Amino acid sequence: MSNNGAEPTLKIIPLGGLYEIGKNTCIFEYNDEMLLVDAGIGFPSEDMHGVNIVLPDMTYVRENSRKIKGTIVTHGHEDHIGGIAYHLKQLDIPIIYGPRLAMSLLQNKLEEAGVADHTELKTVLPRDIVRIGQSFFVEFIRNTHSLSDSFTVAIHTPLGVVIHTGDFKIDHTPVDGEHFDLHRLAEHGEKGVLCLLSDSTNAEVPGHTPSEQSVYPNLDRIFTQASGRLLVTTFASSVHRINLILQLAQKHNRTVAVVGRSMVNVIAQARHLGYIDCPDSLFESLQSALKLPDEKVLILTTGSQGETLAAMTRISKGDHPQIKIHEGDTVVFSANPIPGNTISVVNAIDRLMKQGANVVYGRHHGIHVSGHGSTEDHKLMLALTKPKFFMPVHGEYRMLVKHAETAHSMGIPKENTVIVNNGDIVELSSHRMGVAGQVPSGVEPVERAGVVHGDVMRERQQLAADGAMTVAATLNGEGKLIGQPEVQLRGVVTVLNPSMVQQVVARTIEQILSDRAQEFSQPSEENQIEVDWAGLRAEIESGLQRLARREFQSSPVVIVSLQTPAPSTTTTKSSRRRRRSTATLSS
Repeated sequence: MSNNGAEPTLKIIPLGGLYEIGKNTCIFEYNDEMLLVDAGIGFPSEDMHGVNIVLPDMTYVRENSRKIKGTIVTHGHEDHIGGIAYHLKQLDIPIIYGPRLAMSLLQNKLEEAGVADHTELKTVLPRDIVRIGQSFFVEFIRNTHSLSDSFTVAIHTPLGVVIHTGDFKIDHTPVDGEHFDLHRLAEHGEKGVLCLLSDSTNAEVPGHTPSEQSVYPNLDRIFTQASGRLLVTTFASSVHRINLILQLAQKHNRTVAVVGRSMVNVIAQARHLGYIDCPDSLFESLQSALKLPDEKVLILTTGSQGETLAAMTRISKGDHPQIKIHEGDTVVFSANPIPGNTISVVNAIDRLMKQGANVVYGRHHGIHVSGHGSTEDHKLMLALTKPKFFMPVHGEYRMLVKHAETAHSMGIPKENTVIVNNGDIVELSSHRMGVAGQVPSGVEPVERAGVVHGDVMRERQQLAADGAMTVAATLNGEGKLIGQPEVQLRGVVTVLNPSMVQQVVARTIEQILSDRAQEFSQPSEENQIEVDWAGLRAEIESGLQRLARREFQSSPVVIVSLQTPAPSTTTTKSSRRRRRSTATLSS
């Protein structure tokens, strides 16, 4: 409900996918019920050292988990389903609805993560309507995208119909023959659409996005010209593209070896569901395929985005255990880099070319088309749905702005349009739409061991930028320095030689002990000195950090280990216990 109670409102809260590409996640909230639309992952930035994936900050959802009635999935791309397995470890999501391919891929993810029994997966078909809670009826409308089995959703709420396009383009000659259900969109437009949330990824691109079929003749020409092995990389989840590549492999009598776990999994699921139709004889294991004549081999692999551990990246670095580039190999990048991945992709291409490969890449070859609609596709979506309110989603800021301008040109008033960021609370009533606050937003970086919290990430960034200084110092029982401390620098640039570094560190520690040691010492009940070793260590670390900024002109991570001499054989048991409990032996 709205704050003043005068008029009911629907809250729409995007947690990912705005001012960025990826981790698409959105909340719909009415009264005491919450519906999640998609739950994706994003790529880590270059300064997120050791991070595998990035999730949106789900604090608001965790704090209100009792409200969750279910999740709907628009399609099976990682930036829409990749976060679900992680969220199910923290959230109670009673049911998840989505298309067959997405649910098949998701089932595998949940089983691998050990959370398959934490929710119920329900498959939907085009024009199916499901009820979620008391407030939401969700209708699934077939659309066209780079992945088979993709949906736009019409969310029926007590205030009216809200259409969320999901990722889409308008492809009149889809590879799988499943056309965009434009008729159903038009029916909703005639009845009245309260609000449209629409994919903005290609909002800056004029015209229509070409059909996926337009790639086929260009790839066919490359296959014809290749005299040696063919290595083709594309998005593992681009089922339509993979289907075309496999059709060409059959046409040109090439045996296919599939490399990369995600690629193997997607092809297996798509073949099982009938989205890819090819004989088993087309495929061979990599080990068997490498024994065939080069002109008979096609290696289909992951790594189109230069991912560190992906097969194509490892091949380019020469450290793949089985595949080495041959002079005369043709390597095809049938994908454009996602923003932020360009440098990694270009570096991989350079390395492959240095090894003698003929690398085919770039827009001018016509071997990749986007799965997202361009300006004219957006206009058609707006014309068919005729929304009262409009909210551009799924795109960087300039894309959202451009999409909003397109909506204005189609007659939607500026006051009926909002451009928001992740975490903004959009309140929608039958008469108005506006931002009514914020919830926690941002990112949750994840590596194999779990979430990388902010203090850990900051320390990793500091290590990468300025290195580390470790200091081991021996103090007597009263907290006085015994001998020279051991100092090691890792990744720290300094004009001082090692002996000078050791001297200035020793002087700094001695000065701190002289000036401040008494603050961390006090007599015990047995009239002995008890030292707050943890507090003293923290004080020494702070002093050495100041020293590093002054002497090294940098801010390395400082790690101090304080040690005390081993107790003598005459020391009582109680004394030994007391020393061990008060001495902090490592940082």
